[in-house]
Amino acid sequence: MGLAIAVARIFDLIFLILFITILLSWFPKINWYNEPFRSLRAFSEIFLGPFRKLIPPIGMIDISPIVAFFCLSILRNILVGLLVKLGV
Repeated sequence: MGLAIAVARIFDLIFLILFITILLSWFPKINWYNEPFRSLRAFSEIFLGPFRKLIPPIGMIDISPIVAFFCLSILRNILVGLLVKLGV
C-alpha cells in the first residue's frame, strides 16, 4: 500500500507543478528564460507538449492543459488502483 501512496503523491506533485506553470503563464512580464521559470516550463512541457501538438488553440484559448489534466488523472487512478489491488 505504501507504493500506491507514493505514486499518488508523485502525481499530486506533477499536478501542482503544472497548475503553477499554467497560472504563471497569465503574467506576461515573467521571463521564462530565467530560473526557476525555465525549469518549471521545461518540466511542464514534458506533459503538456504532446497535447499542445495534438490540440490546436481555440482562438486565444489553449485547452490542451485541460485535456492533459484529464488524461493524467485517469492514468493516476488506473495506476493507483492497480497498485492497491496488488497490495503494494
